Amino acid sequence: MAERRELTRKERFGLLALVPAYFIVVGLIIQPPAEILQGLANIIREPDFLITDYFVVGGVGAAMINAGVLGLFSVWIVYALKMDFSGHTITSCFLMLGFSLFGKNIVNVWTILGGVFLYAAYHKTHVSRYIYVGIYGTSLSPIITQLMQASHLPVVPRLAITVLVGLLIGFVLPPLSTHVHYAHKGYSLYNVGFAAGIIATVVVSVMKSFGIETQSRLIWYTGSNRLFAVLLSILFCGMIIGGLIGEGKNTLAAYKRIWKSTGISGTDYIKEEGMAATLFNMGINGLFATFFVMAVGGDLNGPTIGGILTIVGFSSTGKHLRNIAPIMFGVFLGGFTKDWDIYEPSPMLALLFSTTLAPIAGEFGVLVGVLAGYLHSSVALNVGIVYGGMNLYNNGFAGGIVAIFLVPVIQSIEDRRARARGSLSL
Repeated sequence: MAERRELTRKERFGLLALVPAYFIVVGLIIQPPAEILQGLANIIREPDFLITDYFVVGGVGAAMINAGVLGLFSVWIVYALKMDFSGHTITSCFLMLGFSLFGKNIVNVWTILGGVFLYAAYHKTHVSRYIYVGIYGTSLSPIITQLMQASHLPVVPRLAITVLVGLLIGFVLPPLSTHVHYAHKGYSLYNVGFAAGIIATVVVSVMKSFGIETQSRLIWYTGSNRLFAVLLSILFCGMIIGGLIGEGKNTLAAYKRIWKSTGISGTDYIKEEGMAATLFNMGINGLFATFFVMAVGGDLNGPTIGGILTIVGFSSTGKHLRNIAPIMFGVFLGGFTKDWDIYEPSPMLALLFSTTLAPIAGEFGVLVGVLAGYLHSSVALNVGIVYGGMNLYNNGFAGGIVAIFLVPVIQSIEDRRARARGSLSL
């Protein structure tokens, strides 16, 4: 048989662009155009700190188009910067896509990205070095919306302050993201989320000192699980089929090798195992996460679909079924022993986003993974109070804390066992 041709760079970017395009097409089918325009206007105006489901704010169609447009933008900007296609290209696109269903919109992301460009210019380096950090860092977009709505200020000063703060956030993200990585050593995949939590804590504290307060909120869509399950299944089954068509039996062999990786610091499966196996892994994880949500009685809506897409995106950089399942089951077990039920909004998001700790399960095994998920469910439901839901990657902040706490303890126990086996004195 003739060898299959490798996809070109342009074809890979085009294939990735089909995912946000799929969301745009679905959005146009689900909601009339006139309602979509009004829905997008509502999404732009509405405060969007956690938890704000754009399916409720603007309608399902408008939310999907908002997500699709920003997803396409993230693909385009990486392509336009002439960067190589990698696992991080996929991850950044899927994070922008997913979180644009509940917090990022076509207005509030730009100043933060502008700050990253400013940082690159200041250091006289090409912005391609930091663009992924910039895309991830739009997790702090709710701060931009909130500042624009500080109604006790005149419009011009309000706009100036908003732009300045956005640029400042983008400017400090690259060095801070690099620095905090050393704290958890790659055992939490949402590294920028950890850095963003620190930034959000500082910015929100300053905002509060000037009388800009945020109130807790819960806007949560329900009632369309069957529809969204079908739409997501079509997408994820397409990935699985595409992966199998791409390399056939070689895809399954490469997928087995993916299972053996720990995922620490976000292993790039595109570079390690190729496009076909990565697509297959993404599809499998997407189906698993979707039906896990439904099996425990959760809702499929903007935030939970965003969580599912985050798992799928990171399935190109560190996540696979062997290292996410123990973490998710740890959160699930928390629902039986703690003062909440797993199907409630915040625990449901903790269930999905807890997979930031996948490398812990990948490195130390199932039992430690379950323990990490169990601890994460408590931390994630409580740390957001310090920044009022302004960091969309709340679980990235929580996951970083859990990793910093748990990993040294587990490593010390393993070191003790190794010394005991070697009959060494402690």
